[in-house]
Amino acid sequence: MDTAEVLLSVLVVVIIIVSLLSNVVVLICFLYNPEIRKQVPGLFNLNLTFCNLLLTVSNMPLTLVGLVSKAQPGGDSFCQIVGFLETFLSTNSMLSMAALSIDRWIAVVFPLRYHSKMRHRDAAFVLGYTWAHSVSFSTVAACLSWVGYHRLYASCTLSNPRASSRTQFVIFTVFFHSFTFLLSFIVLCFTYLKVLKVARFHCKRIDVITMQTLVLLVDIHPSVRQRCLEEQKRRRQRASRKISTFIGTFMLCFAPYVITRIVELFPAVPINPHWGIVSKCLAYSKAACDPFVYSLLRHQYKKTCTDIINKMLKRSSLNASERAPQHQGNNLPTAEG
Repeated sequence: MDTAEVLLSVLVVVIIIVSLLSNVVVLICFLYNPEIRKQVPGLFNLNLTFCNLLLTVSNMPLTLVGLVSKAQPGGDSFCQIVGFLETFLSTNSMLSMAALSIDRWIAVVFPLRYHSKMRHRDAAFVLGYTWAHSVSFSTVAACLSWVGYHRLYASCTLSNPRASSRTQFVIFTVFFHSFTFLLSFIVLCFTYLKVLKVARFHCKRIDVITMQTLVLLVDIHPSVRQRCLEEQKRRRQRASRKISTFIGTFMLCFAPYVITRIVELFPAVPINPHWGIVSKCLAYSKAACDPFVYSLLRHQYKKTCTDIINKMLKRSSLNASERAPQHQGNNLPTAEG
């Protein structure tokens, strides 16, 4: 292995560890907090977490094995099953992000009608579509033997070693990425830009009220006035930063891999083998980013994590205090001594 391959192997290991730990924490928070389970977005987060965890334990380690050994991990049948899972889970996770953006759009743009428009039954219907969409493309690829080991990505994924079905594979690949990556990206842009527009409108109204209040309070201290103005600026920047994070991480992680898969369809265009692994690692890194982007940085999840940690520390301290008197009692001298 050369230096680049060693660094890529280390990168895959880091992604596996971060993804596994962060998604397990999200799952623990979901099971611990009943309020999170009652919320509709919690179902979408649970589905996304499930996909990320399964992708982390099934596909990422085998990619690491393929990168280190430079050979297919397992037999053809095993690799086809893993490739089916990779296609299904990646597709499902993209559509889950689009579903989360639709939920936020309805909550912000139609707040008074949110509970009637987005119920648990509606969320289950959306999740049913994501699963049907993912299973359909994965099944077609598996039935046509378009799933196998791909040396460029050191992974069991979409692959067509036969020249006889090249045209059909090209059509399928373009169609698949158009109705998965591109569709999800369009939904993300439409919904979050609408959310940003509403957020800026509300910020502007709050700013007007704040400025009118500052004008009326002529005796207000300059430092207080400055803090109010700075809070206005932070409020405007906060909404833009969140929207940029949602759309930016999606594009940064998935776009290089999807573009590489499209460019790969043209044999005349050479692709560096190291770049193939890098693009795959970027796609995998989304599973490590999602818990922070959609869950762990939110106040509700932070509070749940804090409650769990405090409960564990309190329990351990109680156990230690219970053991201490027993230990001291065993060391006390007896009357006979």
